[in-house]
Amino acid sequence: AVTRLAYAFLLLPSVGAIFDESAKKDDEVFRMAVADLNLNNEILETEKITISVEFVDGNNPFQAVQEACELMNRGILALVSSIGCMSAGSLQSLADAMHIPHLFIQRAPAGTPRSGCPPTSRGHSDDYTLFVRPPVYLNDVILHVVTEYSWQKFIIFYDTEYDIRGIQDFLDKTSQQGMDVALQKVESDVNMMITGMFRTMRVEELHRYRDTLRRAVLFMSPATAKAFIAEVVETNLVAFDCHWIIINEEISDLDVQELVMKSIGRLTLVRQSFPLPQNASQRCVRSNHRINTSLCDPKDPKAQTLEITNRYIYDTVLLLANTFHKKLEDRKWHSMASLTCIRKNSKPWQGGRSMLETVKKGGVSGLTSLLEFNENGTNPNIHFEILGTNYGEDRGRGVTKLGTWDPVHGLNGTLSDRKLENNMRGVVLRVVTVLEEPFVMVSENVLGKPKKYQGFSIDVLDALSNYLGFKYEIYVAPDHKYGSLQADGVWNGLVGELVFKRADVGLSALTITPERESVVDFTTRYMDYSVGVLLKKAERTVDMFACLAPFDLSLWACIAGTVLLVGVLVYLLNWLNPPRLPMGSVSSTTLYNSMWFVYGSFVQQGGEVPYTTLATRMMMGIWWLFALIVISSYTANLAAFLTITRIESSIQSLQELSKQTELPYGTVLDSAVYDQVRSKGMNPFERDPMYAQMWRMINRTGGADNNVEESKEGIRKVKNGHFAFIWDAAVLEYVAINDEDCSFYTVTSSSSDRGYGIAMQHGSPYRDIFSQRILELQQNGDMDILKLKWWPRDSPCDLYSAVQTRHRTSALDIHSFAGVFCVLAAGVVLSCLIAMVETWWTRRKGSRDDKEIDLEHLHRRVNSLCTEDDSPHKQFSASSIDLTPLDMDSLPAARQALEQISDFRNTHITTTTFIPEQIQTLSRSLSAKAAAGFAFGGAPDHRTGGGGFRQRAPNGGFFRSPIKTMSTIPYQPTPAPNFSYGNDPDRGTSI
Repeated sequence: AVTRLAYAFLLLPSVGAIFDESAKKDDEVFRMAVADLNLNNEILETEKITISVEFVDGNNPFQAVQEACELMNRGILALVSSIGCMSAGSLQSLADAMHIPHLFIQRAPAGTPRSGCPPTSRGHSDDYTLFVRPPVYLNDVILHVVTEYSWQKFIIFYDTEYDIRGIQDFLDKTSQQGMDVALQKVESDVNMMITGMFRTMRVEELHRYRDTLRRAVLFMSPATAKAFIAEVVETNLVAFDCHWIIINEEISDLDVQELVMKSIGRLTLVRQSFPLPQNASQRCVRSNHRINTSLCDPKDPKAQTLEITNRYIYDTVLLLANTFHKKLEDRKWHSMASLTCIRKNSKPWQGGRSMLETVKKGGVSGLTSLLEFNENGTNPNIHFEILGTNYGEDRGRGVTKLGTWDPVHGLNGTLSDRKLENNMRGVVLRVVTVLEEPFVMVSENVLGKPKKYQGFSIDVLDALSNYLGFKYEIYVAPDHKYGSLQADGVWNGLVGELVFKRADVGLSALTITPERESVVDFTTRYMDYSVGVLLKKAERTVDMFACLAPFDLSLWACIAGTVLLVGVLVYLLNWLNPPRLPMGSVSSTTLYNSMWFVYGSFVQQGGEVPYTTLATRMMMGIWWLFALIVISSYTANLAAFLTITRIESSIQSLQELSKQTELPYGTVLDSAVYDQVRSKGMNPFERDPMYAQMWRMINRTGGADNNVEESKEGIRKVKNGHFAFIWDAAVLEYVAINDEDCSFYTVTSSSSDRGYGIAMQHGSPYRDIFSQRILELQQNGDMDILKLKWWPRDSPCDLYSAVQTRHRTSALDIHSFAGVFCVLAAGVVLSCLIAMVETWWTRRKGSRDDKEIDLEHLHRRVNSLCTEDDSPHKQFSASSIDLTPLDMDSLPAARQALEQISDFRNTHITTTTFIPEQIQTLSRSLSAKAAAGFAFGGAPDHRTGGGGFRQRAPNGGFFRSPIKTMSTIPYQPTPAPNFSYGNDPDRGTSI
């Protein structure tokens, strides 16, 4: 006992506290907690806790640091603060420097919802600040609630004391989910704010504002929320179908009762809760400590007015008392020395780290259920409860608990925002519409019976009718227009029918616009809307000479010139160095044959002229390589040019349409598209250059030339002429899909900032239940099934191709190869013409020069040639003799003269005779035995000579006839006419 007293004397358990000067109740609860613990001998036994309390301005960090230094100079083991974030940051830096454990309890000003303090350098070993209140989870809770309620459009009200930066994360997430969220600040004088709104707003703006108030979230203190709700209810800005959510950790039971009594419609409240033991006798007993009854008994008036910061202050003192007790038991004390913050060389407290670790490892159960810290020094234990009322309930019945939320388990409970039950049986709605394919169309029109309608909007209405149980009567707007505000301030068309209460529901391809929404109510969008353009596809042009497309005309000319040039070069090379032809060859290296050989090798058909010289082979090798590359490139690119159609000057976007002036375009006068283009093209605040150019075209000559009265008229203008129609993309896509000729294609805008909705009278009780059912249809996929019915994916028409294409792209038609057949036909005709000219020319010369030639003169001519050719450079082979140029078959007398020669077979002696006038050849093979008896006059016998035989023909070429089967020719001697063959250069015989 003496030892414990000595340690207690050294410790001097003193706690410093800094409170906001407006939080007098925090000081009251703090002193009450210290008094209760000093009376508890089980925790501190004989030791007593001493305290030092200072009050500061929450917005004056310098004052907070100055008072904290004063407390440290007196000597404290821990510092407790209940202030705002502005001063807390300075105290945190001071505690880190002096190694004093700092237990921070965040306090929001005037009871407004908390916003998270700016981030500090957490996670370091020098952090001596512990956050007693858990982090701010209001963003997560409200996001779960509005998501469960399926809200898509609402407004957030916040008071002047609330830091709007606290809901930045919530606004970002709602924007990502496509929610339409508005913000408005509520002034401290609510009555003056509402009065100013009525003074400055027009009637249409007040209607729109009243519609905005149907769904609202309030981030404000309970006192401000009561005043705001009472004011808007009194001024009839809200109706019985409104639903408001109030979220604040600091909402007491008394506040809940007052808020419920002042509100109308439905009210949901979200507040922080503290689970209590089920046994009432254990609510005030916590382990080895008994809490003051006035604080733990829910029925006690003092406990009912406790603020959340009061609860955390009481539990903080209890936690420090248990820490002191543990240090006393472990005998790990460090004497508390006086610290001076002003001096530069002041040293921190050596026992601060040990005290801090003991506090973090401890934990107590008190007024906030469980208070403990994790590794980063924050309290993870927080719970929220969701309370609410329903539409039309008796306000005296109070509220019911709808669910709970915590960071670990999330939302526990089911939230629904159905104003009406799913039972509208017996209700008959009068529906006004405008015919617009494929949204609303007449399916049956029998005389004497009501018309029947079909379409995508009708299918949506039928789905709602089957689910909710209502029936409807439908009729077409008298002027067949959607509705616009006229110069006299009266709405016409479909919207006008709703404004004048002649219809309950408006249904068609009706887009949600701010102007329309100011006078009627819209359900949530059931389909996205975007502006599109309908254009006529370009006719697929037929190019008969598509086979020539892979190469340019200049390239074809170069190839043709190359063929001629190479042919001439080959001929010149052979003329300079004549090649040696093989025996029996009948080919000739004339210019004609050289050209023919070069062309044949280019088209890969080969040739008949042999080239044996190195220069010629080098030339032909390079030519074949050139031909291979050219033909391969042509073949590889031919398929692409036959199947791909190039589209010139086709419009593929709204930007391209606006930049050109050759193609006129327009829309329906006084329609939503017309107003959209006009507002974006003329409004200086949201002027778009693209829409400005489009508006100049549409409004040309006052809009009479390019605009139409109905959409069907615009579609007909596109079908018949040079025109582009701007209209709803969904309507145009349906028209393009169902066109029999597939002659349309569409260009759509990438942005869909609007949507199609169902219009109702302003303040209609059916709007919310319709919107809820539409959301369900979208969520379970039924809406997509209805869309596929009218916009199928397997359409035979291509909506986005600017040219008419074939369905089977693998097969080529006759048009692609028409040019090839034309070239073939031209070649056939040209060949026939040349053949006719050759035949006529041959017959003409033959009739003029047809002469008899006897066989005896032939013998004399052969003998004379043999005598002349008996020279060293003439070598005759025993196996081959060529005779030219007499055609022996054309001489009847010669056939009879050689009748006696019959055995000419199986020999290698060939006689070839040419007559230039008739251009005919006759070959005869003579046997060796018969040849020996054939009289060649006095010519020497050359059959035994060696070496090859070659004789140049009179025309300069080399001729060798193939061996043919011998036919008998009768021989009859005739008188030798005086032909003078020796002097005729056109005739000759070569051996």
